[in-house]
Amino acid sequence: MNYKLILLIVYCLILLVVCLRILYETQNSSKTIAYLFVCIFFPVFGILFYLAFGINYWKKKRYSKKMNEDDKMLDQLKKKIPEYKNCTVDPKDISDDNAELVSMLLKDLRSPLTRNNRIKLLLNGEEKFPELIKCLQSAKHHIHIEYYIFEQDETGIAIIELLIAKAKEGVQVKFIYDDFGSPSIKKKIERKMRDAGIEIFPFSKVHFYLLANRINYRNHRKIVVIDGHTGFVGGINVSDKYVNNGKQKLYWRDTHLRIDGPGVYYLQYIFITDWNFCCGKELIPEDVFFAQCDDIKDGTLIQIASSGPDSTEPSIMFSVIEAISLAKEEILITTPYFIPGDSIINALRIAALGGVTVKLLVPGKCDSRVVNAASKANYDPLLQAGVEIYLYNKGFVHAKTLVTDSKLSIIGTANMDHRSFELNFEVNAIIYDETFSKKMREVFAEDIKYATKLDPRLWYERSLLTQFPEKLARLLSPTL
Repeated sequence: MNYKLILLIVYCLILLVVCLRILYETQNSSKTIAYLFVCIFFPVFGILFYLAFGINYWKKKRYSKKMNEDDKMLDQLKKKIPEYKNCTVDPKDISDDNAELVSMLLKDLRSPLTRNNRIKLLLNGEEKFPELIKCLQSAKHHIHIEYYIFEQDETGIAIIELLIAKAKEGVQVKFIYDDFGSPSIKKKIERKMRDAGIEIFPFSKVHFYLLANRINYRNHRKIVVIDGHTGFVGGINVSDKYVNNGKQKLYWRDTHLRIDGPGVYYLQYIFITDWNFCCGKELIPEDVFFAQCDDIKDGTLIQIASSGPDSTEPSIMFSVIEAISLAKEEILITTPYFIPGDSIINALRIAALGGVTVKLLVPGKCDSRVVNAASKANYDPLLQAGVEIYLYNKGFVHAKTLVTDSKLSIIGTANMDHRSFELNFEVNAIIYDETFSKKMREVFAEDIKYATKLDPRLWYERSLLTQFPEKLARLLSPTL
């Protein structure tokens, strides 16, 4: 009995210390409440969960160093690469409703607005992978590739074999994969790739999956840069499941983007800084990595937004909020995970109450029950404000897009959740082009043909028992 009492006292003291640490160390009030809830109501497990995922060990130490190195690299790049300056646009020189967003990203990230870009919308894996393979085949000098998920299935092996062939031709191939997201990349395939001359490294090696704090900070980016002038970015990883060819049980709806032009320069910068961080070998931003681009008449204006543990501000979240606040007529959002926090919820409510048409497309069934429940907990205030919510039924919608007023489009890797906004390394392309945005609007209209629109009246009439797991999941949403 004495032992039990001693253990109880020790546990209570540990719990008190952990709770005090949560109060002092966690800046976000929602996260504070969530972690306190987990620690208090889930004995032992809650404390272990917080120690594993809640403390920013790496952000305080390793990522602060990365921030300093990245800033130095950007200054070096701008001084050394004349093309970088020649293809940028001063926000003062544009008269556009989105000029405030351009200025914010330029001030925060120093991410320039670039002109003379040619872009191509790629829907699903059946459009993306043939386009990517065609561009990889044409590579002459270098291929820089960075993915969260890279599977060793039919699609992945085909790309790996192509990269090996290009490396043997003398093309420089550098490959970053997320160690948590791509467990199928084994030592055997790494050795095969290295033997062919490919440089391949994991981003933040994970040694203990269950108790590894670095799982919190994953590289969720999908970036390919070819010869410094062609780039790919978007939501599609490398896996057979993204290809709707009749072989997969689940239809996968996703969106990707090909960029040709100086918009690729900032993607290249992101890759170089990620490379220098994870492999320990400094990659100097040589002129050849920022190729001179053709002068494209009436080219598209593009700006790149990135964020992660190496950012001073949650730039992607800020850019989404700013885009929503600047909309005057319509906001169209597609996201597989919708747990954005109060700031974006309120921004959408304000827009809808102010007369802006707001439509949200999310999966009918998410691949995580907890995430699905937490997402549903956010629907009530949006429906009350007049937001239209559509549940996609044809398969799983994994696209991460936003369109406002048929003038601005965002395509990238970031979901509408705390993990993408605060923990993961993410990247979005922001396209300021009316023609392209109208095309994105048409795609959205096609997608909601396969979706069910929520009826607010029926939604409010759901039983308390049905709503209970959603309310419970909402308390945990800042930790998901």
